[in-house]
Amino acid sequence: MIYRQLGKTGKLLSTIGFGASSLGGVFHGFDEQKGIEAVYAAIEEGINYIDVSPYYGHYKAETVLGKALRNIPRDKYYISTKVGRYGKDGVNTWDYSAKRAKESVYESMERLNIDHVDILFVHDIEFADLHQVADETLPALLDLKHEGVVSHIGCTDLQLENLDWMVDNTPEGTIEVMMNFCHYCLNDDKLTDFIDKFTAKGIGVISASPFSMGLLTSRGVPDWHPAPQPLVEACRKAALHCQAKDYPIEKLAMQYATSLDKITSVIFSTTKAENLRRNIEYASEPIDWQLVEDVRDIIGDQKRVSWKNT
Repeated sequence: MIYRQLGKTGKLLSTIGFGASSLGGVFHGFDEQKGIEAVYAAIEEGINYIDVSPYYGHYKAETVLGKALRNIPRDKYYISTKVGRYGKDGVNTWDYSAKRAKESVYESMERLNIDHVDILFVHDIEFADLHQVADETLPALLDLKHEGVVSHIGCTDLQLENLDWMVDNTPEGTIEVMMNFCHYCLNDDKLTDFIDKFTAKGIGVISASPFSMGLLTSRGVPDWHPAPQPLVEACRKAALHCQAKDYPIEKLAMQYATSLDKITSVIFSTTKAENLRRNIEYASEPIDWQLVEDVRDIIGDQKRVSWKNT
């Protein structure tokens, strides 16, 4: 496993991070014990960064992850969780107030069986009033940082422009980490337009969803995927091309997503230990850059076509 510096935090994170969203049953049902075993496998394989949120499975992911963390020494991992996005009884909710943010952190720590949070994100800020995040949510998280409850703070979003706005409209040093998803993968490298600015300011960058939420898989996209149909079809053709080359598109996607040194860690979610190990192995092998170019050509004018977060 390769480890990279996370901005100015002083932390070295594994290039692959364990995404715990699947432990919330976000994508499909799963065997809870196998999910816990996947967490153990991640640590055994050298992954030292775990990401979760109260939103994933409406608190379920944190609860299941907490069961696993009881049996893992605290110095074996860094963990991030989030505030602002929640849910109950199948209904999504949002609350970016300072009061709810602080309450949420303590609730998350209880579910996770931890006494401090390494990285705390404001979750999916495109659903918030950005001024409220800058003027209320982030200052509340800074209070928790000063109290020693949280080590580092940041924001997550699909829309890179919102993350960029937050950098420009908060005091330098407030935001230490940014997480973006689906914008450094085979079909979309838009993150490269922003990453130099972020890293120049000492902000650590984490990327999530190397398979673009299922677009870059042999099985194809799930029914709920919000991507426009032309992009779905282009990625399907790219997957078939990789299959013909006996080179799974999942392998190419994982290799590509972890290839950029300026991205500290790439979040990958699974509830199966064997899937986790397979993707770690993929990332350790040399990438076929000619095949990357072939895939880009197939995706063609659908490159960088995105969608609205849901």
